[in-house]
Amino acid sequence: MSGVSSAKIASQNPSAQQGPAITQAKLDNGMDIVVIPDHRAPVVTHMVWYRNGSADDPPGKSGIAHFLEHLMFKGTAKNPQGKFSELIADLGGQENAFTSNDYTAYFQRVPKDHLSVCMDYEADRMTGLVLTDEIVAPERDVVLEERRMRTDSDPSDQLNEAVQAALFSHHPYGTPIIGWSHEIESLGRADALAYYDRFYTPENAILVVAGDVEPDAAIDLAKTVYGAIPARGEAPVRFRRREPAPHAHRLVTLADEKVEQPACQSVYLVPSYRTAKPGEAEALEVLAHLLGGGQTSLFFKSLVVDEHLAVSVGAHYAGTAVDDTCFYVYGMPAPGVSL
Repeated sequence: MSGVSSAKIASQNPSAQQGPAITQAKLDNGMDIVVIPDHRAPVVTHMVWYRNGSADDPPGKSGIAHFLEHLMFKGTAKNPQGKFSELIADLGGQENAFTSNDYTAYFQRVPKDHLSVCMDYEADRMTGLVLTDEIVAPERDVVLEERRMRTDSDPSDQLNEAVQAALFSHHPYGTPIIGWSHEIESLGRADALAYYDRFYTPENAILVVAGDVEPDAAIDLAKTVYGAIPARGEAPVRFRRREPAPHAHRLVTLADEKVEQPACQSVYLVPSYRTAKPGEAEALEVLAHLLGGGQTSLFFKSLVVDEHLAVSVGAHYAGTAVDDTCFYVYGMPAPGVSL
């Protein structure tokens, strides 16, 4: 097949295969494709993931990745604001987007016969986003209000923000995904377009199609739609400050009259799957499940069931980060038990 290279990932022992065969491909313009067949219902999920997130925000421009996610729904010349959303609603589908530290993703879930509609739209807004100051300024206010409602008024989010900032004193993981308020206030049209031009390219994108599709047909359709987007050259390079080795214990506390149930957590700086030596990340994953992975975990049995010291406990390893990441141990004491 010209214009695309592909490979299928499947178990060598078909009887041992636990899920559908996953087909991967790459277009000539550098866009990666992942197709995951699932024929249980006549629907398809179409996603475009960009290899950029809040940790790629330029210094002094925190929140620009998340802000641009909002602005990506403001339309193009071909698809004015609201047109595509109305179409998805008419089809009985869903759409949304999300931003993390390391990636930004856009998705639609529609009847399988309308996959091409989603591809046409995402290909259009990958290159044709139209922004004016009249569009950007009100949306910036929306983001600021989102921050006030979700973070500034929530003690739990305030504490988490402070903990991340203390743990990552130099690396951008210490900056909240939504951004700092005073920096969001300064974001403008030029900032959004510069970030858009840098990261929203086929070389930096991953197309994921999951649902009632045949891999070859989905890849052929992607070649027709996304393959028409000219390559920009090399994928954008991420420039991230490295976190220096920690040498001091850091304690963060927050007291707020709105908090009715105290809680505590210990957070450790650990390698991710990408930065760990062989076997380290897997060991951390197992450790998180063993210590606090549910009601059969050691912490739950000991602290909640046997000793009645806590009402909830858990552990979590955020191993999918691009850079070094966090291992969390957390709990809420039972009534009458101090932190």
